Amino acid sequence: QVRLVESGGGLVQTGGSLRLSCATSGRTVSNYGMGWFRQAPGKEREFVVAISWSGFSTYADSVKGRFTISRDNTKNTVDLQMNSLKPEDTAVYYCAATNWRRAIRPDEFAYWGQGTQVTVSS
Repeated sequence: QVRLVESGGGLVQTGGSLRLSCATSGRTVSNYGMGWFRQAPGKEREFVVAISWSGFSTYADSVKGRFTISRDNTKNTVDLQMNSLKPEDTAVYYCAATNWRRAIRPDEFAYWGQGTQVTVSS
C-alpha cells in the first residue's frame, strides 16, 4: 500500500506563489510515477503534471511555464512549485501515484492523497 499526504495549500493573491508537498510512505515509491491533479467545484478532476521515477515530467498546457514538479526519492517527497497563480488555478489539489508509464489520466493512478485546497483571489 502507498500512503500520500499533501500539504502547503492556502489562500494567495493573483500572481502569487505556493509550494505544495506530497509526503509518501509505504511501498518503494521511488519506483512509481507521481502526479498532481486538481478539481474545482462542479468540475471533473483534471491532470496538472506528472513525473516519472527517473524525473521525466509532463505538464498540462494550462500550467506550463508556471508550475514545476520535483521529486526527492531519498526523502520520498514530491513537490509542486506554483508561480504566477491565477484565479482559475483555484481547486483542491491531489497527489497521486501510478505504476503505469506516462500516465496522465486519473484512472491510471492507483493511489491518492486526501487533497489540499488552493484558493487564488483576484
